[in-house]
Amino acid sequence: MKHACCIMVQGTMSGAGKSLLCAALCRIFKEDGLRAAPFKSQNMALNSYVTRDGLEMGRAQVVQAQAAGLEPDVRMNPILLKPCSDTGSQVIVNGEVRGQMSAADYFRMKKSLIPEILAAYESLAAESDVIVIEGAGSPAEINLRGDDIVNMGLAELVDAPVLLAGDIDRGGVFAQLYGTVALLEPSERARIGGLVINKFRGDEAILRPGLSMLEEKTGIPVLGVVPYLRVDVDDEDSLAPRLGQQAAKKPIDVAVIRLPRLSNFTDFSLLDEHPALGVRYVEDARSLGTPDLVILPGTKSTISDLLWLRQNGLEAAVLKLAHGGTPVLGVCGGYQMLGRTLRDPLGTEGGGEVRGMGLLPVDTVFCEQKTRTRVQACVTAPAFAGAALDGYEIHTGKTTVEGEPFCRLETGADDGCVSGNVYGTYLHGLFDTGSLAQKLAAFLCGRKGIPCDTAAPISHRAYQEQQFALLAEGVRHALDMKAVYAMMEQRRG
Repeated sequence: MKHACCIMVQGTMSGAGKSLLCAALCRIFKEDGLRAAPFKSQNMALNSYVTRDGLEMGRAQVVQAQAAGLEPDVRMNPILLKPCSDTGSQVIVNGEVRGQMSAADYFRMKKSLIPEILAAYESLAAESDVIVIEGAGSPAEINLRGDDIVNMGLAELVDAPVLLAGDIDRGGVFAQLYGTVALLEPSERARIGGLVINKFRGDEAILRPGLSMLEEKTGIPVLGVVPYLRVDVDDEDSLAPRLGQQAAKKPIDVAVIRLPRLSNFTDFSLLDEHPALGVRYVEDARSLGTPDLVILPGTKSTISDLLWLRQNGLEAAVLKLAHGGTPVLGVCGGYQMLGRTLRDPLGTEGGGEVRGMGLLPVDTVFCEQKTRTRVQACVTAPAFAGAALDGYEIHTGKTTVEGEPFCRLETGADDGCVSGNVYGTYLHGLFDTGSLAQKLAAFLCGRKGIPCDTAAPISHRAYQEQQFALLAEGVRHALDMKAVYAMMEQRRG
């Protein structure tokens, strides 16, 4: 292919499975010998990633890039919105912070970003055979149609054919798909080359009469019924962590505090793959119980989430566990919370000074400049000494440390802090190599006097490759790929 084709996946709603379908298509095209690149003009998520050149992008396109066999590139997600309140977000354009904006202010200015969106898209297209575009929410949000830059508005700008996916697992999939198509303008409906039923469980034969009726009513063919695939691929949504007890009982209970502005919960994905570690997310003191490890994760709003902990009783519960000897680990914002003080002289997080939890001898001052960098490190904390880390920092704030460091960066600088059974670090992705996860499991099992699986740890990347293969196999089997290729060629031609 001399010029890049494209295919766009839109959904009837958020959570319809667009991100996973795009990841599957990226891997399928890679398996077919094509250079595919993902693209999403605007992403709203608290799970972000730092590229090798120190820029910030949404994790959904990171996962899709990895499925395509590419290094994540900020051009794949030129606009990232990171919610900092119910009505405002930090606006990141081409990996750099443009500032905080209310929803109304951003809505008024977003069309001015179209030239930057198109520049990123065209630059990627010049290097690719196929661009796999992900929409956001639903194209039938008729109140937003006039200023759309992420669904049909973008499809028109780049002349993309569209697959429209509906989630049957939630119920009402025929109404989802028919209603979405009915609310579109005729020119928009004409872009939809196929409908996809996603997350199906059951006997497809029972579904077929409904598929025929759907095709008759919409005039659009159903190109696939994708089963509910039991694959473990990172989700972009900060609401995704499961609350409550772990699904499968494991000997070690790891409780991650579900902060209101929780970010980068994917830091803990690999922990749950260890046969000894059961990870659960909790948001109240009663459900915290007596875990073997408490984790305070990253957050977009450290001070407000610390006050939330304080008000709902979770801080007191964590302090009681920590003083009783339970290990506590803080990552990024969670690390800052574990310190003595948090000061915000410039109002980056609302201003003022609050006391921290006092479990680590560190003090944090927030500033306007954001640290974004990829790092490699070696853990120096005695319980986990020697664990190799490959992660990234993404935070505002400078932390002064008086205690022992958690790890040493490849630059020779120290990171984090350790005080007895309490550990803190700024490094996201700290478990991705598998090395620290294995040492943590051995440490926690040793504390309980139980055997621990000593098999060589699998890295996050190796595990991810296994999951991508399963995902691509399942979607390829369910989706009419000949029709997908025909859609792309017809638009290009």
